[in-house]
Amino acid sequence: MKDVNLVFLNFLSKDDIIRALASVTKDIENCPYDIKIIVADNSLNKDGVKDALVEKYPNIEYFSCGDNVGFGRGLNMAFALYEARYYMTLNPDTVIPENSHTIERMVKYMDEHPKIGMIGPKILNMDGSLQYSCYRFDFPSIAIKPLKQINFDKKYNWIKKYSDRLLMKDFDHNEIRPVDWVMGSVMMARKEATDQVGFFDDRYFMYMEDSDWCRRMWEKGWPVYYLADVQIFHAHARDSAKVPGIIKAFFKNKLARIHFVSWLKYMWKWKGNNKYYSV
Repeated sequence: MKDVNLVFLNFLSKDDIIRALASVTKDIENCPYDIKIIVADNSLNKDGVKDALVEKYPNIEYFSCGDNVGFGRGLNMAFALYEARYYMTLNPDTVIPENSHTIERMVKYMDEHPKIGMIGPKILNMDGSLQYSCYRFDFPSIAIKPLKQINFDKKYNWIKKYSDRLLMKDFDHNEIRPVDWVMGSVMMARKEATDQVGFFDDRYFMYMEDSDWCRRMWEKGWPVYYLADVQIFHAHARDSAKVPGIIKAFFKNKLARIHFVSWLKYMWKWKGNNKYYSV
């Protein structure tokens, strides 16, 4: 059994993947843990990522998902390839700081806290500023999430109020603490927890699957924690927000439509369940 099954999901992101792998491979040099790194490809090697891996990182495993199967399903397929004590996601647009031993520290934290089901690190924008990456299961805030995705929180104070609550802007992000859910860009989940709750619900093509996974963790008694003393850079391009306005976004921006559909599925699946698991 591996210690970590770490998966990148690629969709026409070869350059980002190669940059991310440079930081990851450097991060795990002399790491005492057995870490398997897989690039799961949703783009059928159309960007040449397979060839780039063979040239630059021959020890990294390439796995074709066979089609663009979506975020959660692609990751699930790669998770299933190797049993591991921990399953980890990393977005292609992430970079691990040099000399931080980030992955080793995340594994150690999980080993030292066996009742925690999942962790997510502090995420920083590429300029070093804080990126809000932990959230609340707050029904009004999740209800207005599609409006936040198209930047209405910058136009209307009442939307900003709920958006700020969703993003947990009212707590010190230098504090390690339980949170309702962490961003799917970087997640590390314990095998014993995934044995009970499964991996991502692949009915979501993209978006909301991270919230759903964390909620299922909490439902089965596996807390989710925000690890403030571990940091990862994330470019975080919100492509679903690039077309302004509700109607224009829905009809002109495919990702905005995908986000809305996932939001509908999430709201229907968890209707009537408005519990908070963290303060």
